[in-house]
Amino acid sequence: MHMLAAASKVGAVAVAITPPADLAGSWKQIVEPVEPFLDAVSHRLTRQVNEFDPNIVQYAEYALNGNGKHLRPTLVALAANSLGGLNDSHVTVATIIEMVHLATLVHDDVMDEAEIRRGQLTLAANWGNEIAVLFGDCLFAQALVLAASFPTPEICRAVAKATNTVCSGEILQTQHRRNFDRSRREYFRVLEMKTAELFALSCELAAVLSNATAAERNALRQFGMMFGTAYQVYDDCVDLFGTEANAGKSLGTDLAKGKLTFPVLLAWERAGAGDRAKLEELVQEWRPGSLPRVCEMLVRYETLGPTLEIIEQYLERARQILLTLPESNGRAGLFGVTDYLWRQTAALSE
Repeated sequence: MHMLAAASKVGAVAVAITPPADLAGSWKQIVEPVEPFLDAVSHRLTRQVNEFDPNIVQYAEYALNGNGKHLRPTLVALAANSLGGLNDSHVTVATIIEMVHLATLVHDDVMDEAEIRRGQLTLAANWGNEIAVLFGDCLFAQALVLAASFPTPEICRAVAKATNTVCSGEILQTQHRRNFDRSRREYFRVLEMKTAELFALSCELAAVLSNATAAERNALRQFGMMFGTAYQVYDDCVDLFGTEANAGKSLGTDLAKGKLTFPVLLAWERAGAGDRAKLEELVQEWRPGSLPRVCEMLVRYETLGPTLEIIEQYLERARQILLTLPESNGRAGLFGVTDYLWRQTAALSE
């Protein structure tokens, strides 16, 4: 496990952090062996644009030709490589999962009233909430159409089930808005449902299409679940401790909508009655100037350090799961994505 060594910028407590390397270079090194695969996924996504009605092609082009990292397709590729190799079915599955993911982002941006996503205006900011909601539905439906192209129903069933889980997680999160009495178990269950599920699906279906054993399939699914949960906690931290320029999206949207992420819940746990009441009031009656006041509390109650430790615990569990898989050159890529996420996480404390 990484040992943390630099002082956090949001508290006096020292947090064990590995000094971050060049993040862009690190990611390039991870994806270089699977770049042809990712290019094929991008091409397949572009081809999906033509499956929509000509009158809504502009929305499809805007949503499907973004500049994201294609993290879930990368996991499909790396998981398949860990078991021996890739085929065209993996490209199709990665395309399906990316479309489901993009649909959730379109809907998230409507609910959060976010204006920026991946460094550009959101689809909702460009064309309005009604168009965005309906087009998000179209993306979900088209992903299932593509999943139904497989000769057996197993892939389509798994994608539909995962999509149901993701949407259910979003509903539970919405039900818990501004609820400071949530348990940690409830919080992490929602993260697993709304985010980690698609990471787990990416790894699991890669294993299915590689004719993996049941044990290998389960191990890769659990790896995706651990990595995906760590990723969402990291993303929650970015919303509070990051910068909009580096994040490429609107910040503070979680709190503006009453979504209580781990650092906020931790501050509330640690605060006295007076500060608890202030924090609750800030969230209940959110105003443009509320974010700096909440962040001041997060600093005072030293919330970043313990949150980074939670992320590292999930990443360490993911690494331990990988050790149960057969040794292979491909397995190194999955270890690489855990290290990359940790470097991104550590950069928040600079």
